[in-house]
Amino acid sequence: MSPVQPDISYRFSDNSLLKLALSHRSSGKDNNERLELLGDSILGFIIAETLYQRFPEASEGEISRLRAELVKKATLAEIARELKLGQALILGEGEKQSGGNDRDSILADALEALVSAIYLDADLASCRQEVLGWFNSRLEKLNTGTELAGKDAKTRLQEYLQAQGMELPEYELAELSGKDHEQKFTVSCKISLLDRAVSGMGNSRREAEQQVASAILEKLGL
Repeated sequence: MSPVQPDISYRFSDNSLLKLALSHRSSGKDNNERLELLGDSILGFIIAETLYQRFPEASEGEISRLRAELVKKATLAEIARELKLGQALILGEGEKQSGGNDRDSILADALEALVSAIYLDADLASCRQEVLGWFNSRLEKLNTGTELAGKDAKTRLQEYLQAQGMELPEYELAELSGKDHEQKFTVSCKISLLDRAVSGMGNSRREAEQQVASAILEKLGL
């Protein structure tokens, strides 16, 4: 039995690859988990390559942030819905009854599996062409200089770390100096991406935390 064709332009030579990409683990031992693992790497490469070429002046940090936003599970699930991937999924009865064909994690994994299935059925060039068609509208909206405009430094840092799947920053009051009416707050913050803690000073703890976050963003090239 041929699998249901999702709303993509690519047509498979080997329909068994398409069927495997659409098969959730709840459907049996022949499922898309291995394809999903490979697809995650291929998708990350295609998007990183495209951002590198599209934004020649962007820093490593900016490219990394934009890629993380494009390949995060929520975005992949949105694209999967646009491609009507949920309607084509092959699920076990329990997963089907519980609404698995519209669950973000299942849709995102299936999209990654579909990427590697196209790659294996054809080649990287064909895979890249198909994938960039899916992401085109989102890529057109990107602007490295204004993506985070209007957000304060703490918010920007938190969103960047969340996109990377990393722990959120913790701010610690390192020192309080000066007289009551003119106190100076020194705050430190350590994140896993940097070897040592960064400190900042302000007239209030909030101001000092913003100074620290801004310094960390600068060190990260953001």
